[in-house]
Amino acid sequence: MNIIVNGKPRSVAAATLAEVLEELGYTGPRVATALRSEFVPAARRAECRLAEGDVVEILGPMQGG
Repeated sequence: MNIIVNGKPRSVAAATLAEVLEELGYTGPRVATALRSEFVPAARRAECRLAEGDVVEILGPMQGG
């Protein structure tokens, strides 16, 4: 399926938001997610099904100084 992740087109096999995080390597404990411009808490990611063309935003903590 083709979706947009952080502004870039991606082709993924994942069917849910939780699966797309795993497929794309976002396995850290602290990431924030949005699907179709709506915040999705970690507890709901497994139930959020993706559709062709969906827009997903994934934000993680940044380090540096």
